[in-house]
Amino acid sequence: MYKLIAIDMDGTLLNDQHEITPEVRETLLEARSKGSHIVLCTGRPIGGVHRYLDELGLTDEGDYVIAYNGALVQDTHTGRVVNELSLTHENLEELYEVSRELETPMHYFDSKQVYTPNKDISRYTILEAHLTQLPLSYRKVEEMPKGTLFPKVMFIHDPEKLSEVIAAVPDSLKQKYTMVQSAPYFFEILHPQASKGSAVQQLAESLDITREQVMCIGDNGNDLSMIQYAGCGVAMENAIPVIKQHADYETLSNNAHGVADAIQKLVLAKHPSS
Repeated sequence: MYKLIAIDMDGTLLNDQHEITPEVRETLLEARSKGSHIVLCTGRPIGGVHRYLDELGLTDEGDYVIAYNGALVQDTHTGRVVNELSLTHENLEELYEVSRELETPMHYFDSKQVYTPNKDISRYTILEAHLTQLPLSYRKVEEMPKGTLFPKVMFIHDPEKLSEVIAAVPDSLKQKYTMVQSAPYFFEILHPQASKGSAVQQLAESLDITREQVMCIGDNGNDLSMIQYAGCGVAMENAIPVIKQHADYETLSNNAHGVADAIQKLVLAKHPSS
């Protein structure tokens, strides 16, 4: 039995309309009733996850969420932070200078909202604020209080331009931070020890759950570490090739209730009724 099921959100749990379908919701509730911990594991900031936790009822004692690509693990019942790995103001200054050198827009987060240092606000920053339903502010890096901690920074651009930016990021910087591409237009930069895989592992160990009892489901580059860690890694049909290469099972797409399909077959050991 898989006692911990960690599920990515965008492109995995959610369909392209950013909804949890009834088929997925009912399957998650059934798996939870059988004793599985259902843990949303997302690159989204914590403020962009609350409505989905409420929708799934994942706010009871013993419920957890992983946000910011593993930089935050939180008890959703009490709000207690289990683990937090953040960037400093010095890190933010360094990354902003790199973004200027590479001529790519960026935005960054504190615990409550998203900021951009770019006067011409990128449409991808606006998209981020819309998806996560977080307040968005234009704020110069030097105007942020020195003691502020930042769960993540994101370089953003049109997909073809972002590929060039990623290729041009200095190797020294890639060794200093965790860097993952979470969408064709999002490149995320985190604390060097932060990843979805390490967060899932830490949570599993704290719950006395073995690696073999962990299932992880995802579709994009930021999901690779947890797919590799899991006893059963599940790739969505719409996943990028590297996720499918490392997964143990490929399910249906996010628009075809793929999360429900995988859990019905691999956890509940029956085919979907639909």
